[in-house]
Amino acid sequence: MTTSTAKAARITAITSGKGGVGKTFVAANLAAALARRGERVLVLDADLGLANLDVVLNLAPKITLHHVFTGEHTLEEATLQAPGGFAVLLAGSGMVEYSRLTPEVRDRLIEVVETIKPRYDRVLLDTGAGISDVVLYTVSLADEVLVVATPEPTSLTDAYATIKVLAATQERRSVRLVVNQAGRPGEGRAIRNQLQAVIDRYVNPGLDTPMQLDFVGEVPSDTSVRDAVLRRELLLESYPGSAAAQAMAALAAKMA
Repeated sequence: MTTSTAKAARITAITSGKGGVGKTFVAANLAAALARRGERVLVLDADLGLANLDVVLNLAPKITLHHVFTGEHTLEEATLQAPGGFAVLLAGSGMVEYSRLTPEVRDRLIEVVETIKPRYDRVLLDTGAGISDVVLYTVSLADEVLVVATPEPTSLTDAYATIKVLAATQERRSVRLVVNQAGRPGEGRAIRNQLQAVIDRYVNPGLDTPMQLDFVGEVPSDTSVRDAVLRRELLLESYPGSAAAQAMAALAAKMA
């Protein structure tokens, strides 16, 4: 795992046990909220097989990580300014061959992360979902992990599986949790307590130090989110006064 220095960005991996929980939505809007707080932020689209950050941000990159990996273009040429005041490195199309963890993918990923670290205050790694070797390797490059889950039972089961694997394979003893699409106030904290109880029962007895879930917030179920996604705009730009946008701002404050 990487270690932060005074001059290096804090690296946050944003991951989830399953797809469809709004992980990329959270990554993009969290980046915008952190940028509003004065942080220099870059989002790295590390979902190399199924990249969709470009769709969420309505960007059509001509140069992507694919071109950086192959040496056709530099990181500087591939780095774009996104709406919301942050930078992005997009995977775009042509990255399917990188969805397996080959030595080349390992080398390129760590090279990219090490190069961008000194240039920003915060790097958000928008990883793929699940526990494939590419996802786990990407997460291993981060200082902290933010797991996105929804109240749906399959999402919680998969979030638990992810946390369990991170505790076992990366010796992580703290993972941050955000609950997206919360149906009522307080549901996120209740879900955190539920997950923590299962971790305490089945994971922590085998660990030297117990795994703790750090609840950083909930984003309420909000029609503004769907509208912003369909318009391919950031929620914080389209509906800054919405309950979900205010929740994202609160999440950024907690993360900062």
